Amino acid sequence: MSRGKKLDLFIGAEIEDGWAKIETPRKSVVADEILEPSKHFLVFKKEKRRGKTVTLVGEFHIPQNDSEELLKTLKKKLGCGGTLKEGWMEFQGELKDKLRALLTEEGFRFKSGH
Repeated sequence: MSRGKKLDLFIGAEIEDGWAKIETPRKSVVADEILEPSKHFLVFKKEKRRGKTVTLVGEFHIPQNDSEELLKTLKKKLGCGGTLKEGWMEFQGELKDKLRALLTEEGFRFKSGH
């Protein structure tokens, strides 16, 4: 292949040829209902992002403004950064024990083993 020439490959079929996209239904149902803190069963997850530890806790089923207010108070008490994404709160650092104590004070419960 010489320099400067483009290679044009066409492999595959087009949707118009009778192919159809198959969509499978979700196995789990996402609940959009609002629950009181004592009815939550929260879990912890730990992830590494760019070499740093991030603690995730969730999934919260409370109104958006309440969850943002809770996140703000938790970040202030813990002295760390964090954000709220899709019902999960993300905190910078490994804070599982401290978070568990603060959230149980607020009335939240955790799944056994978490």
